[in-house]
Amino acid sequence: MTHRIVSALAGLSALALVAAPVAAQRLITAPPPPIPAGITVDRVKVHSAALVGNLEGNSADRDVLVVLPPSYGKSKSKHYPVVYFLHGFALDGENFFNYLHVPEAVAHEAARGTEFIVVVPDTLTKMGGSMYSSSVTTGDFQQFIAKDVVAYVDAHYRTIAKREGRGLAGHSMGGYGTWTIGMKYPGPWSSIYAMSACCVSPRTETVESAQKLSSVPFDGVAKADFGTLAGLASTVAWSPAPDKPPYFADFPFKDGAVDKQVIAEWAANSPLAMVPQYVWALKSYKAIGADVGDKDTLLGDDTAIHNALTRFGIAHDWAVYPGTHVSAIAARFDTVVLPFFAKNLATK
Repeated sequence: MTHRIVSALAGLSALALVAAPVAAQRLITAPPPPIPAGITVDRVKVHSAALVGNLEGNSADRDVLVVLPPSYGKSKSKHYPVVYFLHGFALDGENFFNYLHVPEAVAHEAARGTEFIVVVPDTLTKMGGSMYSSSVTTGDFQQFIAKDVVAYVDAHYRTIAKREGRGLAGHSMGGYGTWTIGMKYPGPWSSIYAMSACCVSPRTETVESAQKLSSVPFDGVAKADFGTLAGLASTVAWSPAPDKPPYFADFPFKDGAVDKQVIAEWAANSPLAMVPQYVWALKSYKAIGADVGDKDTLLGDDTAIHNALTRFGIAHDWAVYPGTHVSAIAARFDTVVLPFFAKNLATK
């Protein structure tokens, strides 16, 4: 399981993206996309009470990108559906926004007949990503998304400020966040779409891998390989420990063996393990979508959650398409994901 997650996440750097060390994480960067005529991109700061006081010291004031459709500045009385999109690991919101070419996708969907506001919040942390989890160490990024960001956008923009007008989507770590936030906080959204979700099955460790992860010195995080960094981010998010600085986390290696308590805490954050507990939340959605590339090393995991949804009678769209973890995501966001929300979100 560990190696499947690592190789899929590492695939982000294999194409047009370039990985570079930034502070304690590898930050994947992408050049800014064109901004089509009529599209407005706002860069705002959203203060999150849910992130105040986190032990890792991640900022409670987060960058959020808001893309406004062509008619927004002209039709002063019109209100718009909103798609919230969650970025992946080792990226900030800006670079994922760039890689996904969000402004162009919004313009293309407007030309097809549906105008959206698209919101991309930044959740980069000192370990490379929030895992969209609730942790005293990293902060409660689930409430940040489901409550703070939604409240800010509804207060500052002409949105369709009800469940029927909101959708949640994400890729990789963001796909994971789509599942977990979607299950725990179904109230804000009527439709969700998980692209190539990582971390779906309960994460496990061997004695050797647990010992390696548990022995990374805190001052050596910046030199950690990509997979180890992903493991550290998962650890501080899923097994936080306020009495264990400097990581403020419980690690999976203890007394010469894998610590079963830590593995259990990690399993509690697995979307696949969560499905049986959240059947009614999932059945409350108007629409659920999920996909993965046929050459993505996460194919098995994402197929597993598709099978679990099917087993519990939870209706959903499911696709396996030709591609790797990242090779088709910009095109699919444009031609599959936004049309999915155009079909399922209220437009008035």
